[in-house]
Amino acid sequence: MMGRILAIDYGTKRTGLAVTDPLRIVANGLDTVPTHELISFLEKYLAKETVDIIVFGLPKQMSGAESESMKHIRPVVKKIQEKFSEIELVYVDERFTSILAQKAMIEGGLKKKARQDKALVDKISATIILQSYLESLNPSF
Repeated sequence: MMGRILAIDYGTKRTGLAVTDPLRIVANGLDTVPTHELISFLEKYLAKETVDIIVFGLPKQMSGAESESMKHIRPVVKKIQEKFSEIELVYVDERFTSILAQKAMIEGGLKKKARQDKALVDKISATIILQSYLESLNPSF
């Protein structure tokens, strides 16, 4: 039995989460949690759901160099690796996810007020990170 794949769009204040269905076909927004509650959220979620892979959005600059926010992300990734050592951790380039999230919301017909809901943007960004990871696994998709 395969476990789900969970994606994390880490932010210093809020973190967006997305997860696949058990067959790893569809990426769905899961939640947006205050970043300081991320580990306890993961503990609760992973106690009831099987997750094999956690995908972290890797913030890069346009040049391809790591962005400033990596210094916030590394300690969190380390903590997650120590706590949930049986789960594989993968990074995915997330340079364009916020732009794509905004575009998806516009195309989805969301009103301007909804598009300013940063928690929603974070959850959609996590979903896009997860979707791009799924596509990288199966290029014929």
